[in-house]
Amino acid sequence: MKEKFVTKLQKIPFSIPFLITVICIYGFVILYSAAGGQIEPWAYRQIIIFSIFMPLAFIISMVDTRFIYKFSYFLYFFVLLLLIAVAIIGKTVMGATRWIDLGVFYIQPSEPTKIAIVLMLARYFHSSKEQNISSIYNLILPIIGVLIPAFLIIKQPDLGTGIITIIVATIIFFAAGVKKLYFVIVGIGSLILLPIVWTLLHNYQKNRVLIFLNPDREPLGAGYNIIQSKIAIGSGGFWGKGLLNGTQSHLSFLPEYTTDFIFSFLTEELGFVGGLVLVILYFMLILSSLAIAINTKSIFTKLMVIGLTSIFFSHVFINIGMVMGMMPVVGVPLPFISYGGTMMVSMLISFGLIMNASLHQHSNLHTN
Repeated sequence: MKEKFVTKLQKIPFSIPFLITVICIYGFVILYSAAGGQIEPWAYRQIIIFSIFMPLAFIISMVDTRFIYKFSYFLYFFVLLLLIAVAIIGKTVMGATRWIDLGVFYIQPSEPTKIAIVLMLARYFHSSKEQNISSIYNLILPIIGVLIPAFLIIKQPDLGTGIITIIVATIIFFAAGVKKLYFVIVGIGSLILLPIVWTLLHNYQKNRVLIFLNPDREPLGAGYNIIQSKIAIGSGGFWGKGLLNGTQSHLSFLPEYTTDFIFSFLTEELGFVGGLVLVILYFMLILSSLAIAINTKSIFTKLMVIGLTSIFFSHVFINIGMVMGMMPVVGVPLPFISYGGTMMVSMLISFGLIMNASLHQHSNLHTN
């Protein structure tokens, strides 16, 4: 038993946990600086969560892939029930109902929902024959399976997570071999329905789109956040002002500088070089994950890795694009850098599953 464990441990692609650890340490340092040179409260809590759930990621990597396959639908329906519970008895904070109060701590079901949808779709397409994927009738069920939780998430409201959920599902549909014509039809249909979707948005969501198009529209109102974010990024220059020396954040001009706008804070203190180092680390982690997807044999693990990597990439791309004013502000945290326990746990579990796919990449997954 011990020899089997050691053998599995040796097969883990250690580039992934190494890169994750480096990025997390980067995040701990930034949160330390954000607290004015104090490990409390943000860095300390993140370190505790990392210390608990990084070993869990290794444990997940060693679980029999067949168990994950069989567990996929159960996990999907479980998180769906959690989303329904949020709508009924959820905790409301700052006008958003996204959390369930468990007394000791809050949980945000929208984060594990993304993982559950990836596993659900990976299992569905694995068990489907190629000719069935080409049939629109056989796509109705997985489409409904994506839209119901996405609707519940957007209704909270959490438009950013809802958008990422739909983007990731679309990537999995494409990777599974769904006809390109269907994507064209959906794209045209989405454009036609855009005016209707606009009327369904909350006023603050409409305002975010308008501010994206013209940030100077309300420089002291809705446009304030993105203007201050750009000032912070620009003032960092090439090398940055140095840790603990960021003025936009420490003087409270930059909002949410430990969560949504932490990349702005990072580049103000560490400059273009600091931001570039983080982007390179992210890029290396994404490439390592996609290499696993290429090498794995079963459709289930291949789609699982593609989907989980897409979640990670979407968060990185949207967050950095958002704080730079290249995308509307949608409240998406930066993986392993932004303060937030649920996000950290969700990402570590995701990469535990990705390492699992690498560990069992030469195994054929039978569905019978």
